[in-house]
Amino acid sequence: MTLPAADLSRYADVVFDVAVPLLADDRVLINAEIEHAPLARALAEAAYARGARYADIWYFDPHAKRSRIRHADTTTLAEVPSWLDARNDDLERHGGVLVNLRGTAAPDLLTGLDPVRTGLDRMPSLTSRQRLQLNNLVRWTIIPCPTPEWARTVFGEPDQDRLWQHLRRILRLDEPDPREAWQQRIADLLDRARRLTEMRLDAVRFEGPGTDLTIGLLPGAHWTAASLQDVEGRPFQANLPTEEVFTTPDYRRVDGTVRATRPLSLDGTVIHDLEMTFAGGVVTDVQASTGADVVRAHQATDAGAARLGELALVDRSSRVGESGITYMETLLDENATCHLAWGAGLPPGVPADLRSDDPARLDRAGVNTSSVHIDFMVGGPDVTVTGLGPGGNVVLLRDDIWQF
Repeated sequence: MTLPAADLSRYADVVFDVAVPLLADDRVLINAEIEHAPLARALAEAAYARGARYADIWYFDPHAKRSRIRHADTTTLAEVPSWLDARNDDLERHGGVLVNLRGTAAPDLLTGLDPVRTGLDRMPSLTSRQRLQLNNLVRWTIIPCPTPEWARTVFGEPDQDRLWQHLRRILRLDEPDPREAWQQRIADLLDRARRLTEMRLDAVRFEGPGTDLTIGLLPGAHWTAASLQDVEGRPFQANLPTEEVFTTPDYRRVDGTVRATRPLSLDGTVIHDLEMTFAGGVVTDVQASTGADVVRAHQATDAGAARLGELALVDRSSRVGESGITYMETLLDENATCHLAWGAGLPPGVPADLRSDDPARLDRAGVNTSSVHIDFMVGGPDVTVTGLGPGGNVVLLRDDIWQF
């Protein structure tokens, strides 16, 4: 099935008018897999129509990654070609737009390979790209693109059209004016974040089957949504879709056990039944029915990789959650339900008085630093989320419904 050209054009308009508003003379980087070519080309067309200086499409092939993990010398697996970093560094110098397409063509391609070797190869994740995104050095966004194999993973058959129909609603492309619909949704999320900030919570507790986890928050905890500004003050949306409100926790104050409520696709391996134990802010035990070694290898990347950097809340009004589907793609699944992330803390979720470019100062304040950031889903109707505050405890979410 070929995605309708009109849908692709409408989608590209939302990307460059809402997600990453494009300015004349902007440089645009588009990161995609080969199967994403129709959408990548529609994005290039829309970018040039808006006066882009240059739109560069980089295609990654996960099958080449599989060959690398199978055959390359172990000592080389963590290497990243300098020319790939140079591409991101150049975008930082000039400012511009970064669009990352998601929707793998082979979600479980690396299953069965040596998990230690698999954990060493981070491609196509680049530290240089993460730095652009974590520090909002450019306008950036992550968006989904359907593929037949992604559809097969979700539905058991390569029904790309069926997947696209779900994505059209999730992306609000079914609305008379998708741009206006997104602006209203983002305003609602920011209002919810404002109300959470005003509660001045000290901690958040998750309780459910296999889960009893308490996460301490930073003093003056700041909640926000994926509506951000780059270093020049230009607005953008980090994800489409976006349904979350989030904060950056105090990585030192995390204790208990948490069980993931959805599978996690991590670096080409699907992690099922993930459970983690935290003590004093550090992961002390990882269990899973599949992929535990991949998670352990990932969390050994650096000291911050085994600590939390994000706490996000999502209620049942999410169109992703409403669909009732597990998409096996974190971009979608993290916007279906509450989630946490191990790895780097998110600067927008840090109170203004604690923000800094100095990693040592951030660490002293309790803001996690790491070269990785991986979301995993922990919410659902069986999980109750409670805010712990100076005025007492308040239930935030029960049965995926806001309680305040």
